[in-house]
Amino acid sequence: MRFIYNACTDAPFNLAAEEWLLHNSDTDIFMLWRNGPAVIVGRNQNSHSEINADYVQKNGIPVVRRLTGGGAVFHDLGNINFTFISLHNQSGLLDFRRFATPIIDALNALGVACEFNGRNDMVVGESKISGNAQHAHRDRLLHHGTLLYAADLDSVCAALKPSPAKYIDKSVKSVRGRVRNIVDFMPKPMPIEEFIDYLMQYVAQGQDAAITSLHDDEIEAIEKLAEERYRSWYWNYGYSPNYAFERSTKTPGGVLDVRMDVRNGVIADVRLFGDYFGVRDVVELEDTLCGCRHEREALERRLALVHIEAYIQGVGERMFLDCLF
Repeated sequence: MRFIYNACTDAPFNLAAEEWLLHNSDTDIFMLWRNGPAVIVGRNQNSHSEINADYVQKNGIPVVRRLTGGGAVFHDLGNINFTFISLHNQSGLLDFRRFATPIIDALNALGVACEFNGRNDMVVGESKISGNAQHAHRDRLLHHGTLLYAADLDSVCAALKPSPAKYIDKSVKSVRGRVRNIVDFMPKPMPIEEFIDYLMQYVAQGQDAAITSLHDDEIEAIEKLAEERYRSWYWNYGYSPNYAFERSTKTPGGVLDVRMDVRNGVIADVRLFGDYFGVRDVVELEDTLCGCRHEREALERRLALVHIEAYIQGVGERMFLDCLF
């Protein structure tokens, strides 16, 4: 087994690193890594419906889709991610407990009474400290999980608190539960860097293996994959399942009721109902929106030369855009 400490904190790069290693490694892998603030959504989720869009936009938090299923999570530097890659998964079945066990044992050895719970969580008492997910590629298996060590839990809640239901789809929804940081349960807390070193050494015990970093040629290939996939709008948003969007907003010009059908991240149909006034036929505005990505920047560009108040009195461009998310 190869033991890797990946010091990069860029979420698109780190998720690309997992995929590239899964496909190209010639040995089993255990890797530890952290991300700067980012929302990581499951492969089968509607990215829009999992986030607090206002909070994410205001704080410049990237939203990145991962290979594995499951729910959305918030990462920051107080959260540690671990990855196992197994090259010979002959059964073809997912096995969460197998890969969670060494992490649970490491925590228990520090006096943290951690156990496996349900399908894919690690808990201390009734508090969740880790979520896990898996993805199979041929006979290879990727297992990764989060470890809330000293995360900003206020940011976790704020970033993952979507507005009242506006998205109607069949995507997998996240299940929110009570979460706590591991450091709160430690009899003798330690700095996160020391904990990372401890965890690496614990998992590697009994094996004559040096802790490595990613090689230059690996970094080059991973960066290429990150640019093509994990930094792309099409993967992070356009890959979302088709959905309908509904939002009713009270504006200075009256109530504006937006109904949209979005397919592959692109507005396929839209109707703007309400008791507002306008001098131009709102069908023209609806036609302008169709064919545009359901993305704020793309819509800003599309509407740059459109005088919104001609269609909806008392509503400027910024307010109108707010009504579309």
